[in-house]
Amino acid sequence: MTPPSTARLKQLDRDHHLHPFTDFKALGEEGSRIITSADGIYIHDADGNRILDAMAGLWCVNLGYGRQELVDAATEQLQQLPYYNNFFKTTHPPAVELAETLCRLAPAHMNRVFFTGSGSEANDTVLRMVRRYWALKGKPEKQWVIGRENGYHGSTVAGMSLGGMAPMHEQGGPCVPGITHIRQPWWFSEGRDMSPDEFGRVCAQALDERIQELGADKVAAFIAEPVQGAGGAIIPPDSYWPAIKEVLAKYDILLVADEVICGFGRLGEWFGSVHYGIEPDLMPVAKGLSSGYLPIGGVLVGDRVANTLIDEGGEFYHGFTYSGHPTCAAVALKNLQLMEQEGVVEHVRDVAGPYLAKRWKELEQHPLIGEARSLGLIGALEIAADKTTGQRFDKSLAVGNLCRDICFETGLVMRSVGDTMVISPPLVISVEQIDELVDLARAALDETARRLEARSVTLNPSMETLA
Repeated sequence: MTPPSTARLKQLDRDHHLHPFTDFKALGEEGSRIITSADGIYIHDADGNRILDAMAGLWCVNLGYGRQELVDAATEQLQQLPYYNNFFKTTHPPAVELAETLCRLAPAHMNRVFFTGSGSEANDTVLRMVRRYWALKGKPEKQWVIGRENGYHGSTVAGMSLGGMAPMHEQGGPCVPGITHIRQPWWFSEGRDMSPDEFGRVCAQALDERIQELGADKVAAFIAEPVQGAGGAIIPPDSYWPAIKEVLAKYDILLVADEVICGFGRLGEWFGSVHYGIEPDLMPVAKGLSSGYLPIGGVLVGDRVANTLIDEGGEFYHGFTYSGHPTCAAVALKNLQLMEQEGVVEHVRDVAGPYLAKRWKELEQHPLIGEARSLGLIGALEIAADKTTGQRFDKSLAVGNLCRDICFETGLVMRSVGDTMVISPPLVISVEQIDELVDLARAALDETARRLEARSVTLNPSMETLA
């Protein structure tokens, strides 16, 4: 059969496909970009364009595209046992081997894993486990979970509630009760009137104050991403996590580190928690677990919680049809094996991460950029109308969206979160490809500036004083 033409695919997409996180009407008027193939760190569209995917899909294609080993792992498992569940006292080799591997790579106090189909499902599971744990400890009143404003923990009802994104709450409410949010450690946007270290401590103090407001005897857990991903690649000040640890040490409260983005090498360690030296009680994971080749997630559970659930809990009434799906588990297992064999995490820590930090920081000299920050292979550019004050452009200009669209035109995927431009490239990116990424980003910024100037928009009036 002859494949549908690009025009036909766009029409079918317009007529039948509701996209995630999309203005359906606007996309219908504009039309979708049809991605047809990919290799390494590049994707290809139906118009013949080769585009450097600096977002690794959605923060997930850690090993890059076109890894035949992962295709083979899926094929072999599909031929042997394409599916069976883990209910009713059954299991299968891929789930068992993957569980053992994950617990070996995780911090030493984490020796159990509960499998899910996604990061959203993992965070739903976290909420169930946290509240079940305290009920078993004879403290059912410990219900409150504290998250962060602008944090992201998925888009199911529980995941959306745990996250702190106001637009999601407005569309998805009422939220799950017993969840509250404190300020985020976003220095560029919210802390410029103090030093980063001081700001980090102030944000940690907000956790202490909220615990006291609610009552420590009623707070079950604090949930946070080591680095906020979808919120804008928000890298906390160095003082933040040590101060958070001090606060949590004062109270009998669980720590949930959402590793859905930071896990599996993104920050130059197997888990972001290791980079920051925190010891979470639960770690939801997904995305890079299979390099995005098949959907799979899970919750790594610390001994404190796991032992209570096992020894005192009886049956845990929770699970999914695809928990530990054998084919997904087989691909995830092969993915982790390849990452170990090829030293991918070490590559991020010792080579790619430091080199990106050096090259990325150069973009801070661009007239549009107020801050360029990165950690490991995650980075952000803050577009600002004034470099000195951090003042943004008028929202009506939608400068971030303009820059994002120009990036596609110039051959680069760079995500916009408001006027924050975000990257999260595949972990296998080379130094030469980092040079290409930075050159493409600079070209997109130049074109964004040119189009703004054509609309008589003033760019950074403080540039003369900076010079």
